[in-house]
Amino acid sequence: MVMTYRGDDGGRRVPPPRPPAGRSRDHQRAQMMPLPGRGRSPYDERTRPMGTREPEYAPPPPRQDPPRRPPEDGYRPPRRRRRWSVGKVLGALVLVFVVFLAGIWVYLEFSIKRVDALADYSGRPVAASGTNWLIVGSDSREGLTEADEERLATGDVAAAGGGQRTDTIMVAHLPDNSTKPTLLSLPRDSQVSIPGHGKNKINAAFSLGGPKLLAQTVEGATGLHIDHYAEIGFGGFAKIVDAIGGVDMCIDKDMDDTMTGISIKAGCQSLDGRSALGFVRMRHSAATPRSDLDRVANQRKFIGALVSQIASPGTLLNPFDFFPLLSSAPDALTMDSGDHVHNLAGLAIAMRGISSGGVVTTTVPVTSGSAENWDKAKSKQLFDALKNDSEVPDSVIVN
Repeated sequence: MVMTYRGDDGGRRVPPPRPPAGRSRDHQRAQMMPLPGRGRSPYDERTRPMGTREPEYAPPPPRQDPPRRPPEDGYRPPRRRRRWSVGKVLGALVLVFVVFLAGIWVYLEFSIKRVDALADYSGRPVAASGTNWLIVGSDSREGLTEADEERLATGDVAAAGGGQRTDTIMVAHLPDNSTKPTLLSLPRDSQVSIPGHGKNKINAAFSLGGPKLLAQTVEGATGLHIDHYAEIGFGGFAKIVDAIGGVDMCIDKDMDDTMTGISIKAGCQSLDGRSALGFVRMRHSAATPRSDLDRVANQRKFIGALVSQIASPGTLLNPFDFFPLLSSAPDALTMDSGDHVHNLAGLAIAMRGISSGGVVTTTVPVTSGSAENWDKAKSKQLFDALKNDSEVPDSVIVN
């Protein structure tokens, strides 16, 4: 056994401590060797106090984030930025578009003027197949200044007999089946029975009793139940046309009205409000030899072009056309008190096919060019076809 010196024993030689029972000296020596890569433990055999054990190795505590600073003096911890996916962006755009359409719908619903035009009465025709609109173009100058009346060549009210009259009277029939819609013109000089006023020109009913008497007169003359009513005046008509930048039309012949002084040259062109109003009213011209029959045919032609242009993407997606149209529509239109914007939208959708032949356009069959008297047999065939949602016979179509 090798003797060692200890510094606190006064120079005496003392034997090294024996290893614990069951452990060899080699095992003890191995315990004293440091692990590779660690270096010597601070509790080395040579430095730790005698009689103490080397503590077991403990891993370092997990790293902790510094404590959050309490919100004080307006300080708030920064928020994490939200990432917008493509689906969320599209969903937000759709939501904005829906809200925009709803806003327009509400605006029109509460802005368009209303009138009690349709009322029940004894002997009123019962509702049949399809839906019937009474569309009226009045000579109302409401909202027009003297300068506007002169520019639009509306004429003198007193010279026209006073009161309000109708230059345009149409019935739009929207079927419940696959039959084509029909746009029917009633010549303004047609001699019919006006309730309470005997026989007179049909447009006199509007002057005598307004929309309600006119609707009742039309129902009595045609046997058709009128479900909806729409009216537009001179000023509103011109404003709508100007709002969309004019309406594209192709004119077959030069048109010079000797009564209004309005002239429209032949050829494809864009008609502004003044020219459009002159076009739908013109009957004193070499281009309208059939007088009122030519005028109502031109009215149907123009309505087809107007509706198609309003419903086109070029108008609806162009803010310089759409918003002026939106602002002018409430002042231009008058509907029955029971009508709503969705009814008007249905009419516009149905009438889009006028220009493409998807709508039957005709005038009530008459016996002469004066368009004062209706052909009773052919008129009955026409009205019966509309009541039953059946196809209108070609033999009764007048263009």
